[in-house]
Amino acid sequence: MTTTKKKRFRIPFHKGLFLTISGLFVCFVVVAVALQYYQEKNFRQENLNALLQEYNAYVSSRLPDGFDITDQATDSLLRLKGVYPLGVSVIDAATGEVLLDSRKEEPITESHLNRPEIQAAIAGDENAYTIRYSQTMKKPYFYAAHRYGDVIVRTSIPFDRTTFDIFHVNPMFRYTMLCLAFIFILALFFFCRSLGRSITDLDTFVQQARQGLPLKTPLTSDNTIGRITQNLREVYENLRQTREELAREEEKLLLHIQMSHEGIAIFTQDRQLIVSNNLFIQYLTHLTDAPIDGDASRIFDEKELAEVIEFVTQPKEQQDNNGEVAVKQIHIHRNGRSFDVRGILLHDTSFEISIFDNTEREREDLLKKQLTQNIAHELKTPVSGIRGYLETILSTPDIDIAKRNLFMERCYAQARRLSDLLHDISMLNRLDESTDLFDRQTIDLAQIVKDVVNETANAIEAKAMSIHLHNIDAPMPIEGNYSLLYSIFRNLIDNAVAYAGEGTQIQINCYLSNEKYYYISFSDNGCGVDEVHLQRLFERFYRVDKGRSRKLGGTGLGLAIVKNAVLFHGGEVMAKNATSGGLEILFTLRKK
Repeated sequence: MTTTKKKRFRIPFHKGLFLTISGLFVCFVVVAVALQYYQEKNFRQENLNALLQEYNAYVSSRLPDGFDITDQATDSLLRLKGVYPLGVSVIDAATGEVLLDSRKEEPITESHLNRPEIQAAIAGDENAYTIRYSQTMKKPYFYAAHRYGDVIVRTSIPFDRTTFDIFHVNPMFRYTMLCLAFIFILALFFFCRSLGRSITDLDTFVQQARQGLPLKTPLTSDNTIGRITQNLREVYENLRQTREELAREEEKLLLHIQMSHEGIAIFTQDRQLIVSNNLFIQYLTHLTDAPIDGDASRIFDEKELAEVIEFVTQPKEQQDNNGEVAVKQIHIHRNGRSFDVRGILLHDTSFEISIFDNTEREREDLLKKQLTQNIAHELKTPVSGIRGYLETILSTPDIDIAKRNLFMERCYAQARRLSDLLHDISMLNRLDESTDLFDRQTIDLAQIVKDVVNETANAIEAKAMSIHLHNIDAPMPIEGNYSLLYSIFRNLIDNAVAYAGEGTQIQINCYLSNEKYYYISFSDNGCGVDEVHLQRLFERFYRVDKGRSRKLGGTGLGLAIVKNAVLFHGGEVMAKNATSGGLEILFTLRKK
């Protein structure tokens, strides 16, 4: 069951800003109008109350002593000389009895002490007035009362449309506020629209910058925010172009490090690895007494490298290079190979350690000098044997049949050896001339190893030997040539069977696998090889024990084929004596 996420509705920034400010302004206008209405209403109420209080005083002054009020006197008291009809009441302050009421002809028997204006007048309030519903007249009135001795004079006006108009706020104020609100909201709308365009441009810039895209959307605003956005765009474009250039330079540097003919590793000042290449791991494994399992920091534990390590890890304040790159180099001879180890202090407190195998050049020179001689020597031996046996057979017609068959078998063995030799030379020539002669395909390296182990099982069993595989588990995909990969492990096993000795154990271990390489160790616990021979084991036709090698039928090219096949697969190979005894071959194979 799949669920679709609802898209959240968002109001554009400029619309939200417009609605917020305009809403606040409308609230302000409403409050201002209401406050103005309240103040003006109170002002008019107080003015009306003052007018009625004056009339209350007038009525009080016209009241006869003893309240002997005649109809004529009453009538003169009950009208404000043609201005407005008023209701006049004279109330006893002690009992609340209505002594006189111009609105009723019949006497009012109900006490008025509970009326708000009467209570305020009794309390001495000078502005005792109220607007309420009259229980006597059954409609709302505006009442104003005042106490004069023992009586309270109260005047009232019906609170009808006419009176309401008196309290009504001046409409000019409302119209003025509405016009100001309209002008303000209109100006706010255009301001928010312009601001919204600037914010939209800024938001578009941020989205494109977050994705690392080049900026193509043109600016639509030319205000302060627009100019700030334009400056940010220019700064971003400069940074993006600089970053791309740095990325290209970094890619070139990393490619140079990986393709370098020396092992290189760069560390931070606190010894954290930044980058290293395949050769550094390979050379470091050769220099140490145990596999490093891909941990390049093991170099800091090597006592022979202490001089370089101490130099590159010295505190910053002790480094005095006069602005130049500081270099410390030492020479190490280990397992038949010579290495130059160099430490370089970089200006940003990081440092580089490089390991250069300077035996390769000497080895190549030696190989060139000896190659022709070795080929001639190796070809001469079987050809001379075949020729000698055939000459004996031809010069002795009556030779014994058994002896002749023996000579013929030896001729066949020498011819077979010569054929194997020519096959190996042909393979090496093909590897030297053009690697394109060998096709590549995706192959399971673990299956190749197991195929070789199965096919050499009889030879292993005949020598009471055993093979142990470590971390050789399918799948181990690799882009390579099946024949060459097969020849690597077949030649190594054949070499171990021939020279390691009976009852020995062979260990094949893929001790490290990363994104690019398989790191493989092939070792036995046999008699090993004298250190003087280690650096020459992979030379063509080189033999540790020449006489014994020929008796065992070797061509002297097995390890040379191993080396070239490893190189074909983008790796490196070297040999050393294992700490447990025997010979150990270390090599890498590039996955793709």
